[in-house]
Order: sequence, then C-alpha cells, then structure tokens
Amino acid sequence: MLDSLIIGGGAAGLSYALVLWSGLKKPFAKEKKIAIITHQKSSHLQNALFNNVLGLEPGTLGKDILIDGKKQLEDLCPEITQKEKVCEISKTQDHFLITTNKNKYRAKLVVIAVGYSNLLTIRGLEAHIKPHPKAAIEKDRIWLQNTNHLIEDNLYVTGTLAGWRSQFTIASGSGAHVATDILTLWNNGKHTKIHDKI
Repeated sequence: MLDSLIIGGGAAGLSYALVLWSGLKKPFAKEKKIAIITHQKSSHLQNALFNNVLGLEPGTLGKDILIDGKKQLEDLCPEITQKEKVCEISKTQDHFLITTNKNKYRAKLVVIAVGYSNLLTIRGLEAHIKPHPKAAIEKDRIWLQNTNHLIEDNLYVTGTLAGWRSQFTIASGSGAHVATDILTLWNNGKHTKIHDKI
C-alpha cells in the first residue's frame, strides 16, 4: 500500500515528487511510501524553449529538462520511479486501485499530473473532465474539475490539468503546492513547507 502515488512525469509531477521526497526526512513522514508513474511518452515540454525562467540558462530546452528531471529523481530516490502507463483508477472504501499496462497498485492518496490534452485516457476520471478555463477554446484543452487541487477526498490534480495556464514555472509551482498540502495533511494539519538547507 502506497501512501502517495503520482501519475505524470512532467514539470508538475517531477516537482511534486522532489518536494515530497525531501519531506520524507521529517519525523511525521519518514515511514511513508511514495511512488511516481511517469505515464506519458509525450509532453508539451518536448517542444519548449526557455529564455524566461528564473534559474535556467537561456536557451534551455524542455526536452532536456524532462531527461534531466527524471535523472535527478532517479539519482535522489530510485525507489520511487516507475515507467508505466496508467489505464484506470478506481476507488475502494479506503484507498485507490491504479491499474497500469504492467501492474496494479494500491494507494491511499493519488495525484494526477499529466498534461491537459483532450486525449486523456485514464478510465475512472471521466466525470471530472471539463473544458479548460484558462486555455484558448480552439485548443480543445481539458481540466479535472477541482477546488484548490482537490478533486475529491485523497484525489488531487496538479499542473495544467488542474486548470492552470501552460507555463513551466506555474506547473512546477502547482506540483510543489500540492506536495506541501500533502505534507501538511501528514503533519496533522500543521502547515508544512520544505526547504533543503546548507
């Protein structure tokens, strides 16, 4: 049984996983089991060029961030990375059952962080899909309807699929936001943020 499973390996998903992983050093989270399913083969980052992102060298390519971000996650916490495609999410009385093209997982809490394309094919999410509120209508983008990233009890969404604009730093911040919400939940409601320090 996983305490948290994130689905998606783009800016939001990787940011969520890295912040949550840092939080596992805290006493209230040290026994938690987390995993990421990178899910998609494609990402909007593959075509991105970054000249306007604080901390990134101008000319940084999104495809390189995808590669480097996954490597960073694998180097820091190799036990949490999975490369599979999620086919279905269903809810039982006290957890979620996640079916992939290779395995089945049980998780107390799930975070969806895939892109906002209308090609989303994860069964079990259909009731939450709506037209994206902050994308041009002709783009035919979607979001999973939520309140402050929460779709329903223990089911979260982050990044562009949460209704945010398609901007790298916004998606990354959304992932970090949800990670601190989960750490706060695990810390019995005491507001928690994670800053690694020298």
